[in-house]
Parts: sequence; C-alpha cells; structure tokens
Amino acid sequence: MANLEAFAQLALQDQGLGVLSTLRPDATIQASVINVGVLDHPVTGRSVVGLVARGGSRKLANLRARPQTTVVVHAGHLWVAAEGGAQIAGPDDELAGVEPDRLRLLLRDIFTAAGGIHDDWPTYDRAMAAERRAAVLITPTRIYSNG
Repeated sequence: MANLEAFAQLALQDQGLGVLSTLRPDATIQASVINVGVLDHPVTGRSVVGLVARGGSRKLANLRARPQTTVVVHAGHLWVAAEGGAQIAGPDDELAGVEPDRLRLLLRDIFTAAGGIHDDWPTYDRAMAAERRAAVLITPTRIYSNG
C-alpha cells in the first residue's frame, strides 16, 4: 500500500521530478512537470507534498479557483500518486501563519525536500522574490501506486 513516505522516496529517485495535474475552468486537465518533495506543513506540522510555482503561472490560477490536485512521481516504471487539496502561500496568496520571512524559508525547505542544493541562498531568495514564487502545499487525502 502506498503512503507519503513511499511518495517521498520515489520522488528523490528521479531528482524530485513529478507531474502536477490541475483543473482548468473548462473542466479539462492541465499538467505541469514540477520539482516536488515531502515536508512538514509550516502551520500544522503535518506531512505534506510541496512544490514551488512561479507567480502568474496557470497552475497557480487553477489551484486558486479549484484547489483539488494530483501529483505523480515515478522512477522507471514505478509510480506513486498523491491527491488532495492545495494551499498556496506566496506574495499574492496569504496563508495565515506564514509571514514573509517564513515564506522565504519555506521556499528553501521545499527546494531541499525535492532534492535541491544551493550554495548561495541570498541569490536564491532574490530570484524567488523577483519571480513572485509561491509555495504550494498539498495535504494528501488519497495516495496510490502501481507498486
């Protein structure tokens, strides 16, 4: 049976790459390749799936209007999917308990949870701010796989 730990382990086998599916206004699916990881929610402390999205992106617009989403990670022919509701914390999306300085650290936490490493965090922080990047936190309600 798949769980969030299996999701996290599989994500890291493919450099944190996954596919995020969101629902467009016309009820069709939009898919995006993203970097994803598992981390603790900054407010609740529960384990969530996290990713960073560029401000103004279609995925953010879709999630604002329809927060249900699915993220799939894979390694070879093995895959794990996590479905759930998304919360957004960013310069254009206030999330109670996530102030601007906490957002800066949360974006770093997501990056490292997805397997990223950085040797110049101030430069990373400036790029995230300039691109109005937001944290997307998905609380899984269903996790399933082919494994």
